[in-house]
Amino acid sequence: MLADTNAVANIAVRDLDVARRFYEGTLGMTPVGREGDDVVAYGSGDSEFFVYRSDFAGTNQATAMTWVVGDGLDDVVRALRDKGVAFEHYEMPDMTLEGDVHVSGDLRVAWFKDPDGNILNVVNG
Repeated sequence: MLADTNAVANIAVRDLDVARRFYEGTLGMTPVGREGDDVVAYGSGDSEFFVYRSDFAGTNQATAMTWVVGDGLDDVVRALRDKGVAFEHYEMPDMTLEGDVHVSGDLRVAWFKDPDGNILNVVNG
């Protein structure tokens, strides 16, 4: 039923202008549509996601969105750090921290937050 249908991430934010500066200026996203004054759609690869205004922004304590960046993970982490992004460091079983990247075998992942505290990450795949 749903397995053949595209899924879209939704990221809640308190202030859409602040969020736009982060998602567009820091992460380099380009809006592909706007649904009224409280929602912006962004294209990301072959998918899209929505950033919308909500009083419940930043209340999720888990990863809200992941970008699979493959072998370019270190370059992406460096570019984000150069733009002022601070990476999260977690104590996780079976993972070691190498700089800002958590490593478990072949898996490499770096977590960071948007201005509302939404947890985002980049992973090598």
